[in-house]
Amino acid sequence: MTLRIRPAGREDAGSVLSLIRELADYEKLAHEVDATPAMIEAALCNANATTHCEIAEWNGELAGQALWFTNFSTFRGRSGLYLEDLYVRPAFRGRGIGKALLAHLARLCAERGWPRMEWVVLDWNQPAIDFYRSLGAEIAQDWRLCRLDGEALAALTAGG
Repeated sequence: MTLRIRPAGREDAGSVLSLIRELADYEKLAHEVDATPAMIEAALCNANATTHCEIAEWNGELAGQALWFTNFSTFRGRSGLYLEDLYVRPAFRGRGIGKALLAHLARLCAERGWPRMEWVVLDWNQPAIDFYRSLGAEIAQDWRLCRLDGEALAALTAGG
């Protein structure tokens, strides 16, 4: 059995979106997905792409992905890696693929001199929380994700 991790290319846009939809379904957020393959391709494959995706293949089969972008820490004065999505298909779980994807991203951080990698996890997703803790990840209790979208974003855009 072989695991291969590689950067997503133009030809992977449909597969990337398929995995995004599977994750959204698991998170009970499928109704929020309005991305298209063309949007994913444009985000990942333009000349100035800031969004990246690592594809995990198990014996040549699409097994999972890690979608990420860089962020910046004012405290550290350097960029870091923000993991937007980590997803391993249920049939491939328990084989170390999620850990391998995270280790791959950790190596990217080390190679680029980035001091940290961050992501969020849903508070009800205990299997994911336990997995992240097993890797030494700190689950911050004192930080909350804030988001403006839809009508609230439009209202602020219009002057609040």
